[in-house]
Formats: sequence, C-alpha cells, structure tokens
Amino acid sequence: MAITSEQDKKVRTADKAAISVLNHDSSGVETAFDRYLKMQPQCNFGRTGVCCRICLQGPCRISKKADKGICGAHAYTIVARNLIRAITAGASAHGDHGRHIVHTVMEMLKEKAPAYSIEDPQKLYRVADRLGIAREGKNDRELLAEVAALALEDFIKDSTDPCRWLESTVVEERMQKLEECNISPRSIHTTIAETMAQTHMGMDADPVNLIFQGLKMALCDYVGMHIATDLSDILFGTPKPVTTEANFGIMEEDTVNIALHGHNPLLSEMIVRVARQMSAEAEAAGARAIKCMGICCTGNEVLMRQGVPVLTNFLSQELPMMTGALDAMVVDVQCIMPGIKAVSECFNTRIVTTMPNAKIPGAYHVAFAEEEAEAKAREIIGLAIDAFKERKGKVVSIPQIKHKVTAGFSMEALDDLLGAVSPDQPFKALTDAIDSGQLRGVVLLAGCNNLRVLQDHSHNEIIRELARNDVFMVITGCAAGSAAKMGLMNDEAVEKYAGEGLKAFIHKLNEANKDKLEGNKLPLLFHMGSCVDNSRAYDLVTVLARQWGIDSPKVPFVASAPEAMSEKAVSIGSWFVALGIPTHVGVVPEVTGSSLVNGIALQIAEDVYGGYFIWEEDPVKAAQKILKALNERTWKLKLHRQMAEKYDTALSKSY
Repeated sequence: MAITSEQDKKVRTADKAAISVLNHDSSGVETAFDRYLKMQPQCNFGRTGVCCRICLQGPCRISKKADKGICGAHAYTIVARNLIRAITAGASAHGDHGRHIVHTVMEMLKEKAPAYSIEDPQKLYRVADRLGIAREGKNDRELLAEVAALALEDFIKDSTDPCRWLESTVVEERMQKLEECNISPRSIHTTIAETMAQTHMGMDADPVNLIFQGLKMALCDYVGMHIATDLSDILFGTPKPVTTEANFGIMEEDTVNIALHGHNPLLSEMIVRVARQMSAEAEAAGARAIKCMGICCTGNEVLMRQGVPVLTNFLSQELPMMTGALDAMVVDVQCIMPGIKAVSECFNTRIVTTMPNAKIPGAYHVAFAEEEAEAKAREIIGLAIDAFKERKGKVVSIPQIKHKVTAGFSMEALDDLLGAVSPDQPFKALTDAIDSGQLRGVVLLAGCNNLRVLQDHSHNEIIRELARNDVFMVITGCAAGSAAKMGLMNDEAVEKYAGEGLKAFIHKLNEANKDKLEGNKLPLLFHMGSCVDNSRAYDLVTVLARQWGIDSPKVPFVASAPEAMSEKAVSIGSWFVALGIPTHVGVVPEVTGSSLVNGIALQIAEDVYGGYFIWEEDPVKAAQKILKALNERTWKLKLHRQMAEKYDTALSKSY
C-alpha cells in the first residue's frame, strides 16, 4: 500500500476505524503516529545494532572512521551483546508475568487470595501428568501445590537439571539437541543473571558464544510463557470457541466503556466478573450497562475466556479515547504507551494503572492486590462510572466499523475439533491433510505493530496470501487483534479468502462439529490467545512432530511476526529458531551491522538447530518465502517417507 500524501504519512495504518479517527480529529492531540514522524530520520547506528552504551566511556558507534569501540570491541561483539540483552529483557517481561501467576496460585492455596479458585481441574490434571506428578490420593489443591512448586523451581533452582516446563513440552530429539549445544537452561532467574554478567563491559567478546547464551535465555522465555499459560488456564479456564466482535464500533454512547489493556489476566478477569455485578450502579448513573473491551494481550486473555470484544491492538491504543466515548483505560503491564495519559486529558478518560512496576505520572493508581482483587476491581469500575457521569450528554464520535470474531482455540479446543474427524488420533486429521497436499502446512501469525511499516497492512496481506495458498493458520497477540478488527477472524473470511484445499478442510471440520458450534462456523484463523500463549502454538508443533514421529525441524510449520516491535518479540523469535522453526520477521531487527551475527541468524542457525530467521518487510515477498519454507519441509518429509517405505525402515527423525 503506497503512502502518498502528507495526511497518509501521518495516518500510517490500514485500519479504517483508526483512519477515521485520525482524519477527523481536530483537537491537536499528539499520538504515536505524530511522534513517529517527528523522530525521522532515526539513528542508523541504533537501527543496525552498532551503538554500544554498556559502559560510561561511550556511546561508541562503529563506522568507517572507527571500526572498534574504545575498549576494542568489534561490531560483531557489540551487535551480539545488544541482541542478547534484548532477548533477556523480553524473557524477563514474560518471566515476571509467569512468576506473578505462580505467586497468586500460592497465595490462593494459603487462603490469602479468596477471589481465585481452580476453574479448570481437568487442565490441572493434564499439566500434572505431563510433569510426572502422581495424582493418586491427592485433592486438587494438593496437586496444584506440587505443580506450583515445580513452576517456582523453574524460576529459581540452582541445580543442573533442565527446566521441567521445557523438557516436558518438546520432543526428546529436540531436548537432546539443546543439551548437546549447552543451551538448556536450569532456571529463569539464574540465566538472567548469567546473561547480564556475560554482557557486562570487559566480559564475553565472542559473538558465537554470546548468541548461544542468548538462545539459552530465549528458552527461559519459552518456559516462563508456558508456565503463565498453564496456570492461567487452571485459574480461569482453558479457552473454548467463543464469538464476539472487534474494532471501534463495539463502543456505545450510552454504556460505561472500559478498556482493559496490557498482558496479565489476574486483574482483568476480576474486572470483567465484577462489572457484571455492578449493573445497578451503572444504571443509577444513567448508563444502560457496563461494557468491557480489550486492547493488546489483556484483551486476548478476556476475549478467549470471557467473550469480551476486541477494541484495538497496540499501535492504536491512544485512538479509542479520541472518540470521546471511552470512560476508563485500565492497564497492567507491558506495551502500555506513556502517551495515553496526555491524550486522556483531552477526552475525559480515566487512565488507571494497577501494578507497582508500570506506573504513569498523573494517572490514577489503584494498587492491585491478590487478597483484595474484587474490591480493587470495584474501585476501578467506580472511577469509570464517575467518568461516564461527566461525559453524559456530550457529543461522541464512534466510527461504526466492527466485525464478527470467533476466537478461543486452545490446544484442547483444537483436539476436540479435530477429534470429531479422527477420534483416535485427533491431530492425524491435520497431518493427513498436509500429507495429501490439501494443506501446505501450518503458520503461526504473531507479534506486535510497528510504525516502520503500515499498521495492520503486513499482517493482513500475509494472511490473505497464505489463505489463498491453503495454509492452516493459528494466530496470537496483536496479530490476532489486527485480524479481528479487519474482519479476517471469522467464517465469512473463509469463503472470501481461503483456497480450495483450506476451504474444504475447514468445511469438513464444520460438518464434523456442527452439533458443538451452536450455529457458528469456524474462522479463517484459529486464535490461540495472547503473547504468552505462543507456547500453545509450539505445543502444536510438538504434537505434529509426535504424530509424524520426527524432530520439530522437519514439521511443515513457520512462525511469522509481520510487524515485530518489542524485545519480547526478539526473544520469542529466538526460541522458535532454537526449537527448530523457520521464523519470519517483517521488521528487520538491529543485527545488520554485523555480517557475522546476521549470518548466524539467517543461515548458520539452520545448520545447528534446524530453525532460522527470515527478514522480509515486503508482505507479498514474505508470504512467498514462508510458502517456500513450508514447501521444502513437506517435500523433504514426503521424500523421507518414500525412502522409509522403499527400504522398509523407520522414518528418519532427523532433519
């Protein structure tokens, strides 16, 4: 999509609702779209990763004039150190999320968090079985205590044993590879300390050694994410298919409109629950109801479990306030723009921070506490009702754009759907469709928004191209927010965009599950949840690998982050590569200042781990590269199967 006029340059989004707000706003309020333009041109030293700020002699910038830092560090050392520090920050963010969930579970078991309970005991049993915990003679709380204790060990233990959430969720061959390369972490917090020490001034200068440590750190990210996903399912329920709506049109003038933004479900689940109990207070204020809606990954959490509609994704988070209809934005952690506070002042929206490590100057702060979760939720909703009273009768401008969304496809939900076709081996329905050529393979769409590319455009172009080429797609995070608000996460999109093979496969699932779907049909993309729920997507890789009897680098699966933005995205992409998966990134990361480090990411990683990165900002070219990676794997899998049959031997597991 070409960007031509000055107005188009400011807008930089493919979302019609966002365009409507930006084009019609006359308040002069500054948004991320304005700040991006003011920042141009951005620093090329930083963009290529050759700016070092680790010690106080710098910053040092590698150029033709100065090919080494003051300490003598080469570009490859600087780029590698910067890269793995970014991975560490991403893993720390997800680890902090997971640790908070573990803490809440432990507080609940001590009777100190009465608002929480075991919502899904069946998920508890599955997790306990996977971890090798005996269930006989134990009640659910005793069993959960053992699960939580093992989770805590994966954060803090100092032994050389591998993380339980890693070794129990990948195929044996993959675990062997990680141990052979000495990148299997022993615990999250230990590895964070190791990595920060290793990248201190005067420490490791070997780029290969640094990259290997970065991959170990990335695997800690996977562990923290998986723990968060598993324990959230136990506390709040494992997602099942649910249908709602997305985009700005979900807001209504006569309701108290509350946006839930961030990543952690501990508070947002309580707000949704308590909002359903406070209708009388809202009606007394003159509102018809209280309406909760989601932004970013907190939005994904309450979407898939509670059917809460999607308001928008990361890059547009300031814009709902500019309609004049948003009464409160409640934030927890991660991906929260400080700029939301300045925008809120012009439109009477209450910004409410809730976590001690994510405050914004001038915002309301309601300190979240597990022991008072429902009371805190009630206090926050009260602030939103007060804001509604102040805006009642004032003019609002809500773009009437919204789309149907079907979401909530956990691994358990997929198992149920596919089991209607293949009861004994549910995922054989998917592997058979790939083996027969009906499907080209599986792709995960994930990641954020980034103003270096046109918001939502890359996500949606890649989705449409892969759909035309019969790719089964799962989706998480802000990629899911993009697809939802653009009308791609529903059954209508199947008829409009899917190739004949994909369409036939989804129709087959619809027919087999018609008694379960309550009149709804399956969508073009299968929503698996928030950023931490990329762990579910890798569980799909593991299940497919076990179904075929191979190591993960042979599975026809590719991950794609068309608009990657955060350090978390760097970390997620890195563990996908270490776990054997080609990973497309649609915004070239800060590694191109070293041909050595860039070469490790694009080529050498495949030789060692089977996974590798694909940098490509053009979405059409990116889709073709993703399809090429799938085709190579399906071809190799077919060839190896033919050779095994010809010579009457077992199928080769290696890649």
